[in-house]
Amino acid sequence: MGLFHKKKEETKSCCCGSESTPETVAQMETIKAADGVKVLGSGCAKCNALEEAAQAALEELGMETSIEHVTDFTQIAAYGVMTTPALVVDGKVASYGKVLKKDEAKAAIKKARSI
Repeated sequence: MGLFHKKKEETKSCCCGSESTPETVAQMETIKAADGVKVLGSGCAKCNALEEAAQAALEELGMETSIEHVTDFTQIAAYGVMTTPALVVDGKVASYGKVLKKDEAKAAIKKARSI
């Protein structure tokens, strides 16, 4: 019978399975607040297609065309994204879970930047 056994002490961990500390949470918030365009995903073909569409959309809009590709799942989870690929514009998730075409990416960027 397991009635008289001591309870196992639970270790505190983040919902994603990592050991979160206030320092790592603050670091993730700093990363999220950074301006720019980011593609979140593992680096698969769909993520690369979204990056290409976003690149073309930025060129058409005449904006800076550097895009950061985030593959670290801890950073992706910090945005609240559970389905990739995702497009983040100036710290706001503009799209997730699908590959956008150039025109869709252009509209998402305009909406996120309120142009």
